Amino acid sequence: MTRPSEILGSVVAASEREQLETFLDYLRDAVVRKVSGVSEEDARRSPVPTGTNLGGLIKHLRWVEIGGFAQQIGQIPVAELPTPPWTDADPEADLRLEPDEKLDDVIGAYQAECDRSREIAAQHSLDYSPQGSELTLRWVYLHVILETSRHAGHADIVREMIDHTVGD
Repeated sequence: MTRPSEILGSVVAASEREQLETFLDYLRDAVVRKVSGVSEEDARRSPVPTGTNLGGLIKHLRWVEIGGFAQQIGQIPVAELPTPPWTDADPEADLRLEPDEKLDDVIGAYQAECDRSREIAAQHSLDYSPQGSELTLRWVYLHVILETSRHAGHADIVREMIDHTVGD
């Protein structure tokens, strides 16, 4: 297995864009590794009072990708995007799996969204800013890296608390 330091260290002299892409892809893969192999029950289990669970973290990160790349940079109309799970009455619905949702499907939807994010990003320079927006593609990369790294850490702790699995 390749160590994180080898993957991330391999882009020290790379372009800024390659660094951002490599760090984000590493984190995307890390969160999927953290939830892979757990049962449907464990994907929903929360060992912490806030209710944080592995499946909900992946579901939420899909919406981070949609909000950053598809909406902000891709300017994809809301009508062409999936319907958000949250409502005013239930603003945290993206942080849990519903009874009819399966972990593998949530992982697949997340990975498909990551693929779309890569396609959208590839069309623009890091300085690209959609008309009427102050956000640049660079800012979106940094925001999604921040969110994904935070939630990778959460997944790390939740997974360890559930079944004592640890790793990169």
